[in-house]
Parts: sequence; structure tokens; C-alpha cells
Amino acid sequence: MPDQPPSSPVHLSCSGIILAGGQATRMGGIDKGWVEWHGEPLIQHVINRIAPQVDDVVISANRSLDQYRALGHRVVSDQQQDFAGPLAGIAAALALCRHDWALVVACDCPLFPLDLCTTLQQARQQQALVLVHDGDHLQPLFMLIHRQLLPSLQQALAQQQYKVGQWARMQSPRIVQIHTPEAFINLNTPADLQ
Repeated sequence: MPDQPPSSPVHLSCSGIILAGGQATRMGGIDKGWVEWHGEPLIQHVINRIAPQVDDVVISANRSLDQYRALGHRVVSDQQQDFAGPLAGIAAALALCRHDWALVVACDCPLFPLDLCTTLQQARQQQALVLVHDGDHLQPLFMLIHRQLLPSLQQALAQQQYKVGQWARMQSPRIVQIHTPEAFINLNTPADLQ
């Protein structure tokens, strides 16, 4: 009997979470998802990149809700008041995802890899959290996360621990090196858009 080809890694059913709920103080308070870049709002660039990688998309937003809903995806707001940050957005969206696994991305990073979900899935081993390191910095807003971490997220928020990186490091994450820092550039200010 001929040798069988090596089996390809099992594809996990996966949801996508787009974090679009921040205050955007460095962008003058404008809702960053709707800032135009190369003729389209940032949120549309991000949807175009994440949607082919996942089975469904949830947008975490705290304003412009009708505009976000008009994009055809589910939208959820933080349970906490006063813009508690991306950790609150991840918790709210993870509870709404259709699948146990979710790929999290930020709405102000329109150049993240088109194979990010596959890369993180293949690297995850037994961990419930996989993070990206771009060769220079940890990128905690780009992650593959399992729903089993939702209670940990909720507990952190209840204790007013809002830093994503701090929470993530406590979960014994797997860290994947993706040595393309330009893929994770945040467009935080009007100057960045240039």
C-alpha cells in the first residue's frame, strides 16, 4: 500500500471578533472604524481581510451601532460603562460568537495577514490562547482564543483589570512569531493615515 500523504492540520470552526469599541482619543475622538483609508473606512478593510478566514464575524462597538449593523454582521457593546477597553470588548463578543474558537483583530490594523487564522490554529497545540509577536513587540489584540477563557475575562473585568497584555500573560498563552511588524501597524492618529 502506498504511503499516505501527511494529514493536514484539522481546521477549527472559528468566529471572528473585530474590536471597534475604543474612544480613539489620539484620532480626535472620531470613531476609528469609520475613518477613511485608501477610499474605504478602516472597518471595511478589516472585514475584507478577516471574513474569508472565519465562519462568522462579531463587531465589538460602543457607538455608531446602526452603521456597524448595516455592514451585515452582529454587533455587541461592552457590558461595562465608560469604554472599559479591548478586554471588555473581547468578553462581550466572545459570549456572542457561534464557535468555541475566535480570531480577534483590531479595527485600526488594516494590513494583518490574510492567513492569520490558519497560522495561529496550526501553532496552538493545547493552549486556549495564542498570541502574535511581530519580532519586535507582542501584539495582544491579535489572538486566537477559546470560549473557556470567558470566565477568566469576566473575572478580570470584575476586578477592574483592563490591560489585555497583562491578562493574556496570565493564561499561559502560546506565542507565535510573525516577523512582519508592518502587518500590525495601528493607525492611531491622523498622521498615521498618511
